[in-house]
Parts: sequence; structure tokens; C-alpha cells
Amino acid sequence: MGGLHFGDLAKVRHIITFTLSPFEQRAFANVISKGLPNVWRRISSNVLTVAPPFVLAYLVYNWGNKEHERLKRKDPSLYENDQ
Repeated sequence: MGGLHFGDLAKVRHIITFTLSPFEQRAFANVISKGLPNVWRRISSNVLTVAPPFVLAYLVYNWGNKEHERLKRKDPSLYENDQ
């Protein structure tokens, strides 16, 4: 089978790639010192954009459930004369 292998489909020139061994990487480097403040900054900058639609959706959902429960109940005035 003398075809091209998947990694040898094209020759790319003038591009240099560097790799680092998985054993040399630090997966959780700077998580506490840089990661948590970054998460807080990103959440606080977007909370006014994201929160109002979610609050509105919750209020509509809650109202719909309460209205459904109210409409499912029978009207007691219809059954006052039944003996």
C-alpha cells in the first residue's frame, strides 16, 4: 500500500510548531492567582446582560405553573346544590 498517510498529505513550509510533553505541562498553573479573578471579572461584566432574560423566563414559567394549577381546580359554586 504505497499511498500517502494521513499526516503526510501536504507539505507545509515556513511554519514552525513547538510541542510540550504532557508530562512537562502544569494543568492547574495559576488557577487561584489568575483564574479565579478572571472568572469573577467575566461574570461580573456579563451579569447585567445574562440575568434579566433568565429572571424573566423564571417569572413567566412560575406564573404559567400557578395559572395552570388554578385553572385545573373545579369551581365549587357549580356543585352547591348537589345532595
